[in-house]
Amino acid sequence: MLSLCGLGGVAAVQAQTAPTQNAASDTQRDANQQQRIEQGLKSGQLSTRQASNLEQREANLDRTEQRDMRNGPMTKAENAQIQRMQNRDSAAIYKDKHDAIKGNPNSASSRRLQADVQRNANQEQRLANGVKSGQLTNREDARMQGRQAHVDHMEHVAGTNNGRVGPREQKRIQHAENRNSKRIYRVKHNAAKR
Repeated sequence: MLSLCGLGGVAAVQAQTAPTQNAASDTQRDANQQQRIEQGLKSGQLSTRQASNLEQREANLDRTEQRDMRNGPMTKAENAQIQRMQNRDSAAIYKDKHDAIKGNPNSASSRRLQADVQRNANQEQRLANGVKSGQLTNREDARMQGRQAHVDHMEHVAGTNNGRVGPREQKRIQHAENRNSKRIYRVKHNAAKR
C-alpha cells in the first residue's frame, strides 16, 4: 500500500518525465516525417518540387519547436500546437504522395534531394535519440531544431527555384549538414544532461 507521500513522489516523477516524453516524441515524429519524404522521392511518388515544398513545412515546424523549447519544457498549449502542425504536415505528405504528380527517382536532381532528405532524417533521429537518452537538454534540442530548420529551408529554396537541385546547391546543403552533424555530436557529449 502506498502512502500519500509515495503518491506525491509518483506524481512528481510523472510531471518531470512528461515534457521529456513530449520533446522525444515530437523529435521522433520529425525524423519519421523526414523519412516519409525521402521514401516518396525514392519511389517517385514525390517530385523534387513537392518534396522541396514539404521541406519548407518541416522548416516551419522546426522553428516553432525551437521557439517553444528555448525556455524549457513546452506548455500543454505549445505541445498541442506542435501536434496540430505535425498532423497537417503528415496529411500534406500523404496528399502529395498520392496525387497524380510523379517524380523521376532516377534523375540526378531527385537523387541529390533524396540524399539530403535522408541526411535530415538521420540528423533528426540523432536528436530524438539524444532527447530520449537525456544527452540533450530542451535548450540544446531547441538550438539544433533551429539549425535543422535552416537546412530544411535551404532544401526548399534549392528545389523550388527551377524544380531541380543542382550540384552547387547540394554542396551548400551538405556543408550546412556537416556543421550540424558536428554540433549535434558536441552537444550530445557535453556535460549538460536533461
